[in-house]
Amino acid sequence: MAALHELSALEAAAQYASGALSPVEVVRACLDRVAACEPRLNAMYRLDREGALLAARAAEARWRAGQPLSPLDGVPATLKENLYTKGDPAPIGTRANEDAPPQPADCPPAARLREAGCVLLGKTTMPDFGMLSSGLSSVHGVTRNPWRLDRNTSGSSSGAGAAAAAGYAPLHLGTDIGGSLRLPATHCGVYALKPSLGRVPIHPPYLGRVAGPMTRSVAASAALMSMLAKPDARDFMSLPFEEIDFRGGSEKKIEFKTLRIGFLPDMKAGLPVHPEVRAAAAAAAGALASAGAQVEEMPSFLTPELLDGMARFFEARSHNDFMQLSPAKQAKVLPFIAEWCTWRARGFSGRDVMAAYASYVELREVTTRACLPYDYVISPTSPILPYEAELACPGNDPHNALPHIAFTVPYNMSEQPAASLNWTYSADGLPIGVQLIGRRFDDLGVLRLSRALEQLRPAQRAWPDPL
Repeated sequence: MAALHELSALEAAAQYASGALSPVEVVRACLDRVAACEPRLNAMYRLDREGALLAARAAEARWRAGQPLSPLDGVPATLKENLYTKGDPAPIGTRANEDAPPQPADCPPAARLREAGCVLLGKTTMPDFGMLSSGLSSVHGVTRNPWRLDRNTSGSSSGAGAAAAAGYAPLHLGTDIGGSLRLPATHCGVYALKPSLGRVPIHPPYLGRVAGPMTRSVAASAALMSMLAKPDARDFMSLPFEEIDFRGGSEKKIEFKTLRIGFLPDMKAGLPVHPEVRAAAAAAAGALASAGAQVEEMPSFLTPELLDGMARFFEARSHNDFMQLSPAKQAKVLPFIAEWCTWRARGFSGRDVMAAYASYVELREVTTRACLPYDYVISPTSPILPYEAELACPGNDPHNALPHIAFTVPYNMSEQPAASLNWTYSADGLPIGVQLIGRRFDDLGVLRLSRALEQLRPAQRAWPDPL
């Protein structure tokens, strides 16, 4: 049997059901793994050892009585710091909020995990305000990539990506507004699903902002989606509830010959695509074609001007948050973030802000139109390999901080489901993921295609051991 901290969510649950293992044993093994790796990775913000063991003992009793709360009862999980949990502060990655008070209630995803009996080990790290897709935070420090400690996890679900790759728990939850689930997934070699906007209720809701699973396998994310996609009235942007068997549905055989798939090798905006990244995406597209799918290359639909418009949109949003802080708190924000969100936005007029909003609307339209001829689209997740761990963004230029999100941000704006699945590795052993995009609301289809591609991909390397 694999080490207890390496059991998948479904393997652990099967062991609980048979009586071969107790949730207490698995939770203790995960806590020990966290303690061993944290001095090197720095992926956790808060660790609730006593609360986790108490929840594990309750789950153990339920399994013994034959009354588990769900198929995932007793399975360990982590949540990103900005997914509110009752009694815990949420500084949103920045030292400016280091005095943040405890939250009065669980947010919807946290509430769903507790209702399912999952054991919450604690909260994972994120960068200041969840911006710029890195593992660098003024309050949390540097979160490092388990595959190579001098490499960045990307972000903003940085701690979740590192924790999943290092085997802290079988289940992890992050958030995504421009690539924050998928970018750390590709750089940490794990699977992540950005659901359709509103599929997983979240609070507070915002344009393009979603919560989703990060796991070592597609099956674990599918099982978690069945728990997360339950209704919660606090999210006024949530979709009408549908009873969807994400796990069972994702395991059904896919008919490749019926699929038309667009292959997008280059966005021609933002950073150039690294040759090894391009080769990996082409190989994944080729595998789908060999399986019988109709795969055709599609042109880019994103221009440098439109990507810059989205950068201005995010700058305006963050500048508004920054300006609400007192001068003393502004001084505590990571200087790179402070420069990024003020260098242009401090001079924005109302017309400039509305022009940035118009970029969001236009990107939504062109993305939807470009994807319409296809059942699914496949592309690189990130144009680059993992960059230096200490940097706030690739290139470390606060005046050009978002050129690496060109492949991911369009689908937040169009509200389409999109996933990142590891395909292969670079010459120096770093993971390279590919992105799968579906039509709006087709979360189950993206999971099903992800599962099929997971079975077609080359042999995967052993998970990293940062000890």
